[in-house]
Amino acid sequence: MNRPTVHADSGHRLGAANPHQEGPADLRLVPPAVGAWVATAVAMSAPVKWVTWGLVVCLVGAGLLLAPTIWGWWRGTSRGRRATESRAAGGARPLAPTATFAPAPAHSTARAGPWWANRVAVAAVLLCSAAGAAAGALHVAQARQGPVAGLARQYAHVTVELTTTSDPRPVRGRAWGAGSVVLQGEVTRVVGAHGGDKRVRTPVLVIAPKPWQGLLPSTRLRLSARLAPPASGNDWAAAVLRVPERAVPEVVRGPTALQRRAGGLRAGLRKAAEGLSPDARALLPGLVVGDTTQITPELRDAFEATDLTHLMAVSGSNLVIVLALLIGSPGRASLAERGGLAPRLGIPLRATALLGGVITLAFVVVCRPDPSVLRAAACGLVTLLAIATGRRRSLIPALAAAVLLLVLYSPELARSYGFLLSVLATGALLTIAPGWGEALRRRGVPRGLAEVLAAAGAAQLVCAPVVAVFAARVSLVAVPCNLLAELAVAPATVLGFAVLAAAPVAMPVAKVLAWCAGWPTEWIATIARTGAALPGAQTGWPGGWGGGLLLAGVTVGGVFLARRLPRHPWAAALCALLVLLAVVRPAPLTRIVTGWPPPGWAYAMCDVGQGDATVLAAGDGTAVVVDTGPDPVPADRCLRALGVTRIPLLLLTHFHADHVAGLPGVLRGRAVGVIETTTFEEPPEQARFVRRVAARAGVPVVSAEPGERRAVGGLSWQVLWPPPVGVPNPLGGPSSPHRIGATRLDPVLDGPNNASVTLLVRAGGLTLLLPGDLEPLAQQALLRDHPELPPVDVLKVAHHGSAHQDPALLRAVRPRLALISAGRGNPYGHPAPDTVALLGAAGARVLRTDLDGAIAVTGAGSGFRAVPTGRGP
Repeated sequence: MNRPTVHADSGHRLGAANPHQEGPADLRLVPPAVGAWVATAVAMSAPVKWVTWGLVVCLVGAGLLLAPTIWGWWRGTSRGRRATESRAAGGARPLAPTATFAPAPAHSTARAGPWWANRVAVAAVLLCSAAGAAAGALHVAQARQGPVAGLARQYAHVTVELTTTSDPRPVRGRAWGAGSVVLQGEVTRVVGAHGGDKRVRTPVLVIAPKPWQGLLPSTRLRLSARLAPPASGNDWAAAVLRVPERAVPEVVRGPTALQRRAGGLRAGLRKAAEGLSPDARALLPGLVVGDTTQITPELRDAFEATDLTHLMAVSGSNLVIVLALLIGSPGRASLAERGGLAPRLGIPLRATALLGGVITLAFVVVCRPDPSVLRAAACGLVTLLAIATGRRRSLIPALAAAVLLLVLYSPELARSYGFLLSVLATGALLTIAPGWGEALRRRGVPRGLAEVLAAAGAAQLVCAPVVAVFAARVSLVAVPCNLLAELAVAPATVLGFAVLAAAPVAMPVAKVLAWCAGWPTEWIATIARTGAALPGAQTGWPGGWGGGLLLAGVTVGGVFLARRLPRHPWAAALCALLVLLAVVRPAPLTRIVTGWPPPGWAYAMCDVGQGDATVLAAGDGTAVVVDTGPDPVPADRCLRALGVTRIPLLLLTHFHADHVAGLPGVLRGRAVGVIETTTFEEPPEQARFVRRVAARAGVPVVSAEPGERRAVGGLSWQVLWPPPVGVPNPLGGPSSPHRIGATRLDPVLDGPNNASVTLLVRAGGLTLLLPGDLEPLAQQALLRDHPELPPVDVLKVAHHGSAHQDPALLRAVRPRLALISAGRGNPYGHPAPDTVALLGAAGARVLRTDLDGAIAVTGAGSGFRAVPTGRGP
């Protein structure tokens, strides 16, 4: 007698020790979940008329499809009732022979045909779609009802009472205001709106000053602020509340006891991590409870470049690790030999599942019950179900059920990219990764390594197109960085939760545990920084849904080819070499392939987005760098492309973030002699940032002296601005009392822009004027102080080509080439069309990084030329 298939497939002559074979995945819940998701997303932005018609069509269609089934059930019920009544009236009669009940063969649903051939299945999709559309429309209607939305359209100044529903978190970008925090809240009372108080429940987004960062969710506040309409694409908030800069929160009622307890646990985790390195101290709370308040912009950029940001957000993997520690491998959960701590503590399987549910609820409370945490908890419960049953087959229906319930409960998730990425990644781990892992094992890859490789590859396969939609980029190092980081995620998470539990009762023990957790956490940060520093870590890609579909097609084609590469080892080796070269991008090879930078370049303007970073050649591998841009990654990448390894002088014209925030990238792996800055240390937080980063790298910081002259190699320059200390104020105010190292200055220079260090440079036969971000008042004063300014070959246009320019200065210097550094699609409208027209009228050729990419200038005299890269990443 032949052995059953389950034994034959085991690969062992005696068969499988645990003869269990799962059938095809049960996908019946997937179409209803997808229908509800899509309908909810569409209904939240569609006109009410369309949503109403959609609901009618779905309900009528479902009714027509279910009518025969309901009629058959009703007729069967009626016949049974009449038969029962006739037997009771006329006595017992022999029953007609009936067919013997036999259970449906296993996995009969898999052979029943496609779901769309089943009327009940199609009706379920239509009903769930109707429910999703109704939930989305009602959510939007509830958010817009009441006076708040109307007052926001009028930009009214109001007094309200609101309850916070999230933790404040720091925001980036000057458009939000320096040092601002953003939090979510629900307005419960509008005071004095149109002559009377109104009780409402309206969700809003609050932009507040930094002192508000200590607020906990569930705190009720009373505040006066200006309302504004929400940004396009914000479907959950009815308005934005902009709190005045120096406003102090007026607490009407403190947070609930539960939130105070959760806040205490999070604060204890931060306190225990205070002795760690800066990266580990900032990252550990993010890994454990999603607290990213201490994450620096450069560390966040590194995680984004390597697609590791999912580690800083609360995700299902955090909960999975803790639950796996409790119960062991899901595949052995139903066996007597199951692993984990639960069987060693004598906890039965069902009690273990119940304990896992309690841990999940505690996880939600500590990490805050906002949509992202609910998403993580749902994904964790999917894994908990697998642990309790030991059946992978139940995972996909459970995931579909979780999606359906979450979308109906919190409709804004339907339009959340984070939710989409989470569901796609979980689905890939359940459907694609097992097959890939098995294929790798058949090729001799060890089981553990095969599972990790398959999981990272499957998640990246489905998530990369979505990332390309809104980020317009593709990370080439995401898979290897995720693989290397994965080695440290489990120990860092487990130790981090141990710190969280120990901190309230034994802080010394918590500090020891935090020190242990710091090692794997520092490893993750190092992987992110190292991967992001590679020149080809990420590359530009068309954004929008078109770019996402294009990348999906390319990815599918790549997977198709990769399946055939093992048969052609030389082709596989060549592909691996090409990918390695694309990531490393050695400068000599890059110059051959792209022609940039050109040989003998004298000056280069890096493409760093909305900011400034320029480079002056001073010999082989040596350059003077002026400003660093807003982001360390593109600054570092530009210097690598230029082959710069030594920087005798790094000049920071002023302390705005778009000129200094890229400093860590410039310092990375290069010998820097000295950092020179303006004497006006505003904004103070950016000035402190520069000194902190410079001290960590061991680079001295000095102030530029007006009139100083320096030379390096064939390069020389003169500092023209700002004016010397104690001279009459050239802008018309009192004399300047500022001193080097001062944190504040009288309004002599009218703000940081007008305090920009301005250089007149001579390099390789070229004359260049680099005025930082000087505005018209300072430009006029500069021309009065230096009437002898010569015509220049190259002008770095001040303030990213804004409309604030002095035509007299442009006429005086008569540039032949005007270069503008601006970010594509920046919110400031830089460069201004009037400025571009003014430069063109003065006879200058205008190039701009938002259209032309990085720009290098080579040659001298009348023969110099500008070589742009074209639209860069």
